[in-house]
Amino acid sequence: MTSYWIIKSEPHSYSFQQLEKDKITVWDGVRNYQARNNLQAMKIGDKAFFYHSVGPKEIVGIAKVIKTAYPDPTTKENAWCAVDVEFQKYLTRPVKLSDLKSVKELTNLSLLRQVRLSVCPISKDEWDRIIRLSQEY
Repeated sequence: MTSYWIIKSEPHSYSFQQLEKDKITVWDGVRNYQARNNLQAMKIGDKAFFYHSVGPKEIVGIAKVIKTAYPDPTTKENAWCAVDVEFQKYLTRPVKLSDLKSVKELTNLSLLRQVRLSVCPISKDEWDRIIRLSQEY
């Protein structure tokens, strides 16, 4: 069964456009225990919205998990892990943070409740509603 996620990145550090060029990347550098636990819960084939957390704060595209959690190569500490994600596609249009906040069905979205969490789970209903939001304009 597919699970759904939101992964955040600052576009100047690593943008969705860069993932499009790279095709695949290591999602590493997570140093929050809850976000790490979310990485560990990811399965091959899970889908993730890619959220730019600086500049226009918006969900811009979709990535897919292609390798499950393994030791984070950016640290020697055993506490941290990484996953590999693959570019899938851009959303029809980016979904801005203000759009997400304005939709009643998304009030419990972890992205809105835990703003500093870099890897957030979302429900299938939330996923579908965000897809519809990207197509509404």
